Amino acid sequence: MPRQVTSFFQRFTAGVREFTVAQRTLALLAVAVLVLGVAGLGIWLSRPSYAPLFTGLQAADANSIVEQLQADGIPYELSDGGGTIMVPQADVYNERLKAAADGLPSSSSGGYSLLDDMGVTTSEFQQSVTYKRALEGELAATISALSGVKTASVRLAIPQETVFAAEKAAPTASVFIETERGESLDAEQVQAIVHLTSASIEGMTATDVAVIDSSGTVLSAVGGSPTGGAGKQANDYETRVRTAVQAMLDTVVGVGNATVVVAADVSSESAERVAETFVAPETVTPLNESRETESYTGTGGTGAGVLGPDNIAVPGGANGNGTFNSESVTSNNAVDKVTETRSIPAGTLDRQSVSVAVNDDIPGTVNMANLRALVSAAAGIDVDRGDTVTVEYMSFDSSGATAAETALADAKAAAASEQLTEIVRMGIIALAVLIALVFITVMISRSRRASREAVDEEELLAARAALAAAQEPLVLPAPTVPLQLETEVLPVAPDSDRTRSEIEMLAARDPQKTAEYLRALMDDRQPV
Repeated sequence: MPRQVTSFFQRFTAGVREFTVAQRTLALLAVAVLVLGVAGLGIWLSRPSYAPLFTGLQAADANSIVEQLQADGIPYELSDGGGTIMVPQADVYNERLKAAADGLPSSSSGGYSLLDDMGVTTSEFQQSVTYKRALEGELAATISALSGVKTASVRLAIPQETVFAAEKAAPTASVFIETERGESLDAEQVQAIVHLTSASIEGMTATDVAVIDSSGTVLSAVGGSPTGGAGKQANDYETRVRTAVQAMLDTVVGVGNATVVVAADVSSESAERVAETFVAPETVTPLNESRETESYTGTGGTGAGVLGPDNIAVPGGANGNGTFNSESVTSNNAVDKVTETRSIPAGTLDRQSVSVAVNDDIPGTVNMANLRALVSAAAGIDVDRGDTVTVEYMSFDSSGATAAETALADAKAAAASEQLTEIVRMGIIALAVLIALVFITVMISRSRRASREAVDEEELLAARAALAAAQEPLVLPAPTVPLQLETEVLPVAPDSDRTRSEIEMLAARDPQKTAEYLRALMDDRQPV
């Protein structure tokens, strides 16, 4: 192992040995939290991404699919009250194919696949009912594919065919929609559902489709407009016109200096109109023409006379002379014929009235005629239809605005005070935590310093004792035999060897501290 790594581990081990019990406890807690955090992060990162396998399942189908997943050892999750099954994204298609091979989900509408089970012995009534169920299933599956639609159910009322034209009835349909949580269908989506359903059934019109959502709101009624009833259309029209006129007035007289009210009269009846118009063409050559001319010239014979009294003929006058002319012309001209068929749906605007009130305290002068002309153009006023526009200067009641401004100012002040209180509270908490951390740090530092000083004091006393023992002269006992001239080497006491070894170990472990100890001993032994 490299020397740097070995020295690092030695220093680390020496530092850990110097920790107190509190420091060791905190270190163990920190290491445990770090290990748990790393383990949790690893588990979260290694968790597979789940995707929906099936949605809108019935309880029986969900149970069968869950049993299949358990048999295959595939993890799964249930949501939407058990109607949706989530599996790892990598296993979605395989499990979906296995479920389809087993005929799951079996409680689906089936669509045109219902026609595959019809046999030769199927009655005409069963054929018609199965065909209607197939149409309903296909329409429901198509509508469910729309964005925001969770489930859809379609019911068709198709009358029996008859040879009598007067007894024929139009088919109708009702569509039930359940949207996703937090989603709602707009007018364009409702209109798309209506037209999709009506175009799928022969003889069905858009006014024959009813759309209802899960909250019981009628989005489209039979006989009404596919974009809503007459009331909704009137509200939409009034909102659109009021917004346009208000935007124009805010630019002209300033924000808050004008208010607009629009009242629209919308027809709630639908009708069809058929008109035929015949127009005689001018300067057009006739298709055919015949002319007959008769003329006569000459004298007439003697008149036979006239009857007189008692039916007796009386002789007439003298002979006559005359001329006779006659002419007859017959022309066959082309005649223009125009046949117009118009469908008038419910929601047609019959008339509207626009009322505008302008604050008379606005700075500057606004021409009333010009302002009325601007409002008429912005609202699309048609005088021939009976539309009216009223623009008047009025004194606005500013008490409500003042109260609103006061309430807004109070709300802002309360919000600012609450925010300041929250900041102060967070600051106090942060200060308390900081003080606690500083106190713990100081206590830990003091305990470490005290333990280090105690260790230093013990080492200093041991070093002093060792040096004192080393410097004292070795006292030998008096010899009991005469001294010999030969010199003998006396062995060193074992205590002296141990003391020297301890000093050498101390010097090897911490040379700087050993030098300080020796310097202090030398200062103590100097004569005063």
